[in-house]
Amino acid sequence: MYQLIYESLFRQDKALTLLAHLLAEEYHILLDRDTATVAQLEFSIQELVRQLAVEKTFIIDLLKGCRVMDYADSLSQEEGQALRGLFASIDNNEQQASRQASRNAQLSLALLDQSSRNLHAITSQVTPATGEIYCRRGDMCRAGHPEAAILSGRL
Repeated sequence: MYQLIYESLFRQDKALTLLAHLLAEEYHILLDRDTATVAQLEFSIQELVRQLAVEKTFIIDLLKGCRVMDYADSLSQEEGQALRGLFASIDNNEQQASRQASRNAQLSLALLDQSSRNLHAITSQVTPATGEIYCRRGDMCRAGHPEAAILSGRL
């Protein structure tokens, strides 16, 4: 059982290191505003996160609700120390990936906000300020009466 847990924690540690690198790469691609590459990279990140979730569920099922650190305390000194070291490395890599994911999210939202403001500015410049637009005849169509009028003409 120790070997299975150690191997799963080792895979989690390497996957989290890879996740941190992928998130850092995504950040630089976001800075370059290469949306196609970001979309491709995002699929890889999502698949890696899915695999991490499977590994974590495997450990939870294997330990039957017991914590890894409690299990490490019940082992010999050498085996327990190895699990504690892996667990500390996993925790460090999770925090690093989380910080990078937060930076990516902030940058993505800032780019979205900037694009929205640019789009609004362009459309407000293109849209006529008044309701006057060109008609089929080629002259300016004036806006009708704002209030309803039943009768028109001279008396």
